[in-house]
Amino acid sequence: MQALARAQAHLGSQVELFATEPSAPQAGRESSDGPLRIRVLRRDTPDRVCPSAGLKQALLTGDCDIVHHHALWLRTLHYAHHAARLHRAPLVVSPRGMMAPWAWNHHGLRKAVAALILHPGAFRAVSGWHATSEQEAKDIAALGFRQPVCVAPNGVTAPSQESLGEARRHWLERLPQPTPKRIALFYSRFHRKKRLIELLDLWAATPAPDWHLLVVGIPGEYSVAEIGAEIAKRGLSDRASVHDGTDAPPPYAVATLFLLPSHDENFGLVIAEAMAAAVPVVVTDTTPWREVGAQNLGWCTSWSSYSAGLRQALGYPGNDLRQRGEASRQWVLASFSWEKSAAKLIAFYRELRGLAAASGP
Repeated sequence: MQALARAQAHLGSQVELFATEPSAPQAGRESSDGPLRIRVLRRDTPDRVCPSAGLKQALLTGDCDIVHHHALWLRTLHYAHHAARLHRAPLVVSPRGMMAPWAWNHHGLRKAVAALILHPGAFRAVSGWHATSEQEAKDIAALGFRQPVCVAPNGVTAPSQESLGEARRHWLERLPQPTPKRIALFYSRFHRKKRLIELLDLWAATPAPDWHLLVVGIPGEYSVAEIGAEIAKRGLSDRASVHDGTDAPPPYAVATLFLLPSHDENFGLVIAEAMAAAVPVVVTDTTPWREVGAQNLGWCTSWSSYSAGLRQALGYPGNDLRQRGEASRQWVLASFSWEKSAAKLIAFYRELRGLAAASGP
């Protein structure tokens, strides 16, 4: 979100980015990122739904032409809804993958209640949706929403050689010794949506003597200890390891291959980041990366074919994987930029404001 807001500000828009943190001071704190103004307000409890009296007050007392909220099922969407109504500003919402079929149906009753309690009426009040892929736009329409949709993918930034070097040193210290010859990386949230447990099953059934599965992520539905126990239960302690990725550099620098067999992704930023670091990917076609397979940059398969795709990728010679990784890097950096997405959204905002003006008070 910060990279998108920064790009919008650099294109000449006046942008203020609001966020919440449990540790923020009562009065909040302000900073800047070039022309972008950032305000962080205290997050109240319960933390998981992000209530914030400070954010509510800031949105109601400020002034704006557009209100753009990211994510669903949070109390902050209620504040955004009311601020948009107060300021007679269009409300834009980025679902961030939360309207994909698997995500929408997961804990469906709980989410239906949340829509009534956390942000009542907000979905009906949305002026336009921001999708990060064509598939996400289709998911929004499939749920019956008829507001305009802007498809503006996430941007991708090439990692610096310095950051890659620092990350490589960090993760080499944490890998089993002697260092494995080739590393297949899973890097994402520890959530059942990502099919991490199923990936461990595939890894146990796949002969790959020269490979080590490095599992790194942010604990969520599963803890590091729980994933470690699953690794041990499958007899994979010498072929796989798990680490908490919180406050650690991304581990792409030590990876030979990137794996993400997710149920669905609205964009899958980690997939794009892996390719930007010249790591070829093996992903499911429920992520919006089918072009990767079509252009022979990596592997994008159905879940039923994922095992075959994984075995094929693991059998590729190192030079071939490096060539695919470099081709992936060039393609993803040329195809996705924050500036392009920022420009698309700015034009979308203008369109929505024009529609609002035409409809009258």
